[in-house]
Parts: sequence; structure tokens; C-alpha cells
Amino acid sequence: MKLKGLGFCFAALVCSLSCSESGFATSSTTYWTPCTTDVQPFGVWHITYDNYFTVGKKRKPGDFPTDVGLTVGLLPYKKLNMEIGFDLLEPTEEPLFFNAKIGTPEGVLFDNAPAFNVGIFNVGTKKGVTDYDIVDFIAGKTLPAKMGRIFAAYYISATNTLKTTATGGDGDNSGFMIAYDKGFYPVKDEQGEYNRFVFAADYASGKNYIGGYGPGLYVYFTRNVSLLTGPVWFNDKKLNGDMKWTIQLDVNFKF
Repeated sequence: MKLKGLGFCFAALVCSLSCSESGFATSSTTYWTPCTTDVQPFGVWHITYDNYFTVGKKRKPGDFPTDVGLTVGLLPYKKLNMEIGFDLLEPTEEPLFFNAKIGTPEGVLFDNAPAFNVGIFNVGTKKGVTDYDIVDFIAGKTLPAKMGRIFAAYYISATNTLKTTATGGDGDNSGFMIAYDKGFYPVKDEQGEYNRFVFAADYASGKNYIGGYGPGLYVYFTRNVSLLTGPVWFNDKKLNGDMKWTIQLDVNFKF
């Protein structure tokens, strides 16, 4: 979750099908999906190191490549935020992916308005193999009585790569995402209060490599350093394999 719990960590995945590769590398996320309206603040850099591995298996073919990503906030405005970033998925033959997101916080468009984002992720560099170019439209709202936050999104690929790399080559090119997060055990530092733990869960529909779901727990060692862990299950098991366990380290920093 780039901005984990306030919103981020994400997934990396590359799978092999008919000798072609697909990758999953996104902007700020809730847990498995980028279904969050959080955006990196201006001038704040975010580096993530994500692993997804099988559990109880004697061999490792089911593991996903390691994702190392870097994201930065670009706009110095309170009512409009933007981030851009890239991910390297290794070991793969086409490891580089780009992403971007722009949006408004809650209450900007009208009183009690949800936050709104539009973004693009998994912009790969090889046509027909990693050029998923997935656009998403996201809305998010804080629930009353400190009950956490909810998010909903629609995603669609600008190419046919997402569809053709699914099992059998007849996957879904679009779908929806839902997500929830809630922080607890507040602590204080010199900058104020933040949550030591954040529970997050999300779901993405679709028969493709994005389709999946899971719950996770973020542990914040400081407000800028966190570790996420939890399981992820997949809609297309022939493509993505069995459940994977994820461990993700995230760090925010300024120069």
C-alpha cells in the first residue's frame, strides 16, 4: 500500500502462458488492488518491495517475481493530487511497468462528496505481452463513527492483452473492484497521531490476472515505514496458481 492504511501496498505478479508474460504493477493500492483514492502527497517519494510466494509447496514455480517500485506525488495542491511511478518485476524478460493517478480528496467537489480518482496502471513496454494499459475510475468515502473507509472502482484495459493472456485466451477485459480499510491502535509522534495497525481487504472481479481478493494487516513501525502481510486468492487459478502469501515493505521519504 503506497500510503498504506491511508492507503497503499500493492501486488506484483508475472505469470507465464504460451511463453508470454504478464505483469501486475500499480499505483497506490489498498491490498491486492489499486482500489483506493489515496495519492502520494506532493514531493513525497514511496518505495515498495513486494513478495508473493506459495505456502506448503516443495517447489517454487508458483511464486511471483519480486516487485520493486518507486512512486512520487507531483502536485502541490490541497484539492487536486497526482502521482506517477514505475515498477520493476524481476526476474522477468519484460520487467518495466509504469503507472499514474490523479484525483480529488473527499469534500472537494461538493459537501460530503466522496473522493474521486482516475488512473492507469500496468503500462508495460512490449506490445501484446505486457501492454495491459488498464484505466480505473475510483470513488472512496470515510464511514461515520470511525468505522473505516470504503472504495469502489471500475477498470478496463485499453488493449486486448489483459483478455488474451487469461486462461484459454478468453478472459475479461474489464471488471469492478471493492475495498475496505480501517486503522486502529493510535499512537503519536512529533507530527501527530497515526495508527500503528491497519486492516485492509479488497476484491477484483474478472477472469484475468487482476481478478483476486484477500485480507491483510499493515504494521507501522513509524508513520513512514510499514510492513504488510496476508493471503491472496485468485479468480483464475490456472493462470495465477494457488493462494499466495504476501510480505510487503513500504517506505515514504523526502529528499
